[in-house]
Amino acid sequence: MRRRVVVTGLGVISSLGLDVKTFWSNILNGKSGISRVESFNTTDFDSKIAAEIKDFLPTDYLEKKEARRMDRFVQFAVVAAKQAFDNCKLRITEENAHRVGVLIGSGIGGIKTFEDQARTLMEKGPRRVSPFFIPMIIPDMASGQVSIFTGARGPNLAAVTACASSTHAIGEALRIIQYGDADLMIAGGAEATITGLAMAGFSSAGALSKQNDHPEKASRPFDAKRDGFVMGEGAGIVVLEELQHALARGAKIYGEVTGYGLSGDAYHITSPHPEGIGAMKAMQMAVKDAGWEPEQVDYINAHGTSTIQNDLLETKAIKLLFKDHASQLAVSSTKSMTGHLLGAAGGVEAIICLLALKQGIIPATTNYEYPDPDCDLDYVPNEPRRKAILHVLSNSFGFGGHNASLAFAKYE
Repeated sequence: MRRRVVVTGLGVISSLGLDVKTFWSNILNGKSGISRVESFNTTDFDSKIAAEIKDFLPTDYLEKKEARRMDRFVQFAVVAAKQAFDNCKLRITEENAHRVGVLIGSGIGGIKTFEDQARTLMEKGPRRVSPFFIPMIIPDMASGQVSIFTGARGPNLAAVTACASSTHAIGEALRIIQYGDADLMIAGGAEATITGLAMAGFSSAGALSKQNDHPEKASRPFDAKRDGFVMGEGAGIVVLEELQHALARGAKIYGEVTGYGLSGDAYHITSPHPEGIGAMKAMQMAVKDAGWEPEQVDYINAHGTSTIQNDLLETKAIKLLFKDHASQLAVSSTKSMTGHLLGAAGGVEAIICLLALKQGIIPATTNYEYPDPDCDLDYVPNEPRRKAILHVLSNSFGFGGHNASLAFAKYE
């Protein structure tokens, strides 16, 4: 029999809060974490807005020497993982260290460090490039540093699948526990890409919103006036635990991870499949893996980036899989408040799904003002909805045609 896996720890760093309680309160209150970028000069940029974390001081959580040797994305990962691990209330010992693993995703890794050190090379020469340059930029260093800080010696790896990274990370961590290779996995994602180079690249690709005059309204998933996504940053980390292991130690259980689906579009490097087939297949696999019928799904936390194509094609994918039940589903995109955290998005949204299940409240899609006739599902517009829900999906799709979906169930 397949081992059951539950979630016993949560940790989040975002523009809506540096802890789970603050973050969740702001989500339910429909607060936007999006504002004008302050970390660099955006004068020549078409997009001047982001969900930037302005009140994070790494030395509040880490020794100064340690913090200086980590890129910002790793700092986010370590702090969120420490939150989640403290929340799960397990102590790592010599006896259990090899049964606790880490799997954290990042779509890009240490791009701020890359920019800074490239500038150093050009201005000061190769001898002034930091010896920590390589270990600071590689995406797997979030997993590496979290294992060092927690003492977890079990399976340790990283997922790098663009904006699907942390959903894949949680899904693969689920598999590791199901296969019996670990009893606990610290999993999720971290990203820190609000930099000149990253924003210039996404802007040149036509992906970012240019609604600079009203930053809090710029991310508007499924709305007819959406014009691109808004960059976010932060980390979302969960602790996955084998059910009997969790019960034996009296752990608090937030919900159960019951299914995982993944697929490839095999279509285009940045555009999703025009019929949403890849997205549909990932959801279909997650539902089947969970042992559900499609009609049992109550809520989908959509990828919902606020780009023209993604929102249209995710809507198509939902209709393709759920057919008549699609109109009965609640679908929302919390990126309307958090912005798009790229490789960290799925980790943060997994936490939202788990809290929605536990508390019986579905978060809203804010800024939904002008219905798009081609996006005609129930997007839970503008106000959260109190409703007992039992089965939810969380979707993440990334450049390269990577699709992933997680199934979460209320634990009873």
